[in-house]
Amino acid sequence: MASFFCSTRFLLLLSVLSAIPVAIIISLESATPSSHYYQFHSTGWFRESSKWDEVKRRFIVSFTDGGGLGVVNVPDDHNPNDNVVLEEIPVVKNTDAVGNGTCGLFIDRPRNRVVVAIADVFGNTYSAVAAYDMDSWKRLFFTQLSSSDGKSFADDVAVDAEGNAYVTDAKGTQIWKVGVDGELLSVIRSPLFHAKEWYKDIVTLNGIAYHPNGYLLVSHTMTGNLFKVEIKNNNKVTVVKVDGSLSIADGMELLAGGTKLVVAGANGVKLVESKDDWATASVIGRSPVLKHRIATAALVKDGKVYINHALGMGYPNKKHVLLQATFSSS
Repeated sequence: MASFFCSTRFLLLLSVLSAIPVAIIISLESATPSSHYYQFHSTGWFRESSKWDEVKRRFIVSFTDGGGLGVVNVPDDHNPNDNVVLEEIPVVKNTDAVGNGTCGLFIDRPRNRVVVAIADVFGNTYSAVAAYDMDSWKRLFFTQLSSSDGKSFADDVAVDAEGNAYVTDAKGTQIWKVGVDGELLSVIRSPLFHAKEWYKDIVTLNGIAYHPNGYLLVSHTMTGNLFKVEIKNNNKVTVVKVDGSLSIADGMELLAGGTKLVVAGANGVKLVESKDDWATASVIGRSPVLKHRIATAALVKDGKVYINHALGMGYPNKKHVLLQATFSSS
């Protein structure tokens, strides 16, 4: 789940968009996606992450601009081919973190809650994690993570079997561990998390996933390194040897069975497979994305992978698109 819009990446986005002629953007927007998709209207430009709530049959999306959460209900008879645009309904506002964006989110199904990472998108001076009940949207806890001794950016979040949350820090290059009731338990650090080149450490730890075998998989944005963090073995960190590039890695989604991982990023979406419990892995597939909309996260709905694109198009209502991934080996 995952963030693209810390200040450095936001400037990159602006530079990319400014380099694309308006005629090309209009052409891209006019084309019908080649695979199944959902589209919804929103009041915001940036929707960093989305997850599918299979119980209530709705998407839950994070608001990177302004902060908060929204839901997009999907009727049982919805047919994207009818060109019907769904509507986003705001359900949570960042009342204790005004001006900060909500980035990665995780649906903690056993506890009927959503856990979210909250960050100061531009200044990188504030980070927090919060949890909300998925029926009432009542806040269950809100924990400030950052201190005044350096930059931080709470980027993405995953939850283990016991309900502990793990939040990546894309600026401070660490992982916060937060207990089931919101208490800050520890901070995971490792020299391996840092790139050798300083310029590749501008944006660091990003996507995160909890594996049912009891460890974390964590991506480094600029290098594309994939780490295995054994939280039941004194937080031992190893680098997964990946055959293929994962550079500009953003949000991640572990697929059922735990042997395959979807890694989303601005330069594309990759399907990664491991046959040895994530000691090594290989990129076995790639999926097209809507490049002008910037892919930032992946989610699973009814056994199919969908790609979250951060940037909405249109005015005054911004239209966002969730595109089904179609992986190929080429």
